[in-house]
Amino acid sequence: MVGNDTAAANAASVIDHARANGDQVIHVRHEFQSPDAPFFIAGSDGAQISTTVAPQDGETVVTKHHPSSFHGTGLDQMLRDRGVSDVVVIGAMSHMCIDATTRASADSGFATTVIHDACATCDLAFDGKTVAAGDVHTAMMAALAFAYANVISTGEYLSQ
Repeated sequence: MVGNDTAAANAASVIDHARANGDQVIHVRHEFQSPDAPFFIAGSDGAQISTTVAPQDGETVVTKHHPSSFHGTGLDQMLRDRGVSDVVVIGAMSHMCIDATTRASADSGFATTVIHDACATCDLAFDGKTVAAGDVHTAMMAALAFAYANVISTGEYLSQ
């Protein structure tokens, strides 16, 4: 992950701000169900939530098995039951889970915001070409901002 430490520090600021304002904080962690998965294996360190953004007592933790936090988790109904209308998305990876979750959130009718500098991704390769993480991230944020979400910085979020 490129820029993961900075993104995690920004994510922690976003979470602290949400807590201070009494907003719901829901953590999502990814676990693959197959024991031969390449990463996010149940019980492994990689499937744990980073200590930088660790849940506090009483905060909900949703476990997902697909890129979208909405797919097969009950998150949509949980948000509706709690009267949530606005969703803020932070985390990793911009080109997978952030993208899939943001699109599902918007498609479900939630006003969705992505904090772009509280998200991170990695270099990708396709057709013999490598795309630098910064370019992957920029392309994903541009696509999400085009039709799915309000895409803002941590500073903009904290000043609202």
